[in-house]
Amino acid sequence: MPKDLMAVLPESEVLLERISKSVADVPPLPLDDATFLAPIPVPGKILAIGLNYRAHVEETGREVSPHQIWFNKQRTCIAGPNDVIDKPVASDMVDYEGELVVVIGKRCRHVPAERAHEVIAGYMVGNDVSVRDWQRRTPTMQMGKSFDTHGPIGPWMVTADEIEDPQNLTIKASVNGEERQSSNTSSMIHSIREQIEHLTTAFTLEPGDLIFTGTPEGVGAAMDPPQFLKDGDVVRIEIGDVGTIENRVANEVAKTTIG
Repeated sequence: MPKDLMAVLPESEVLLERISKSVADVPPLPLDDATFLAPIPVPGKILAIGLNYRAHVEETGREVSPHQIWFNKQRTCIAGPNDVIDKPVASDMVDYEGELVVVIGKRCRHVPAERAHEVIAGYMVGNDVSVRDWQRRTPTMQMGKSFDTHGPIGPWMVTADEIEDPQNLTIKASVNGEERQSSNTSSMIHSIREQIEHLTTAFTLEPGDLIFTGTPEGVGAAMDPPQFLKDGDVVRIEIGDVGTIENRVANEVAKTTIG
């Protein structure tokens, strides 16, 4: 069988059943003895919806858009659930955004909302780390959303059959033990099903593509005064029935790399 999740997804209906049967005979490994990697280390696409919780829209001083607002994160931003988040030399305005991440399991196009569940392989916890000054420089937001290490995901993929209702999951974020975000995915403006319908109107989604489904209120940039991440901070994102990721922030050591 394949040894990584990306290879499993295209044949997940067959392989997940075989994997379940085979792991039943494997002795359990204590979590403390394991090093967790990003479940999808090199996704095909990372698509993220902006301003998808009403209270988050309000804390930014904006109005709810009549349309879904989407941006890309570069796939080189992906990091593991316990990896270090770089505080880049280019900015002191690094922020957290706890989000539910959807993993696409089937190649699909023109998917109606009522069938969107058929193309979801599973769910992960994500942190849409954002460099706010770079984010605001251009309407696309892509540069400020795509710094290396600024897309921690994990700690595993929970298969879709194990989540009774992805639109009723608690979502929390804390920094150094202080709770900053506390909401529920039921507060999304645009549901996961609506997001998939919208995206596949324009282009094909493929196995291993990731959808960051939006963050609730409580981001550091909206606090008075703003509370941006600094060297040594620990960011913890928890989503009910999915899991927890925890990442320490460290000052980036900038090194030129070529080749």
